[in-house]
Amino acid sequence: MRDGKLDQKFLLMGDDDSPNNYLLNVGRTGSGGWGTPRHRHNFDQVRYVLKGSYPVSPHKVMKEGTVAYFPESVHYGPQDRPEGLEMMVIQFGGASGEGFLSVARREAANEALKKKGEFKNGVFTWYDEHGNKHNKDGSAACVEEATGKKLEFAEPRYDDVVMMYPEASPWAKSETPGVSTKTLGVFTEREMRLGFIKIEAGATFNTGTRTAIEVLFLSEGQITVDRKSYGPQTGIELLPTDAPAEITATEDALLLAIRLPQF
Repeated sequence: MRDGKLDQKFLLMGDDDSPNNYLLNVGRTGSGGWGTPRHRHNFDQVRYVLKGSYPVSPHKVMKEGTVAYFPESVHYGPQDRPEGLEMMVIQFGGASGEGFLSVARREAANEALKKKGEFKNGVFTWYDEHGNKHNKDGSAACVEEATGKKLEFAEPRYDDVVMMYPEASPWAKSETPGVSTKTLGVFTEREMRLGFIKIEAGATFNTGTRTAIEVLFLSEGQITVDRKSYGPQTGIELLPTDAPAEITATEDALLLAIRLPQF
């Protein structure tokens, strides 16, 4: 439904029937770049630039290491992603409870729409029975095809994408030697939370318990969990029903921590 080449690794997926269904992926822009028109979604997103610079819009650019919150109903773009850009993206149901459409349902809708019209420059174009031409954002067209109803947007809670500069936020030492944390922000009445966890080599972080789904993304270093070793670009899902787990760093490790909205 978009133009260009974008390779993706899908790391974690949630429950399609849940209001905070989610998808955690890492994307790399391929040869020739990848782009979209200016648009918005009825779900939330968090983006973390791993390599290169990401043009959120012509006048807003995320540099390497930057984290940004893309609230539901807020416009962004047009995007023109350069070749070689690598970025972690997590998309999930926003505070309004509209949920997030799974990849499987989106792709099925995409294929169905190709039989009715054409995707070009991120826009879906089709002609009705009277020969009248219609244009719709490609993503919105897929959602409507999949759900069978008109896409509705909640009242925006923010006026723009919220960009965060982690290097400007101080580390706070925890009670556990070798473990530090920093909070980037807490958003909406559902208390979606963003932050980083730093584990020094040889130290162990205990995840504890939680009241909402938490997702950890390892961007640097090496860790072990239950005697298994994991490297960069590893995703970890922590459910409210999960027991505490211990994460030990065999090399200095940096994890982005996302607590999804509480429903």
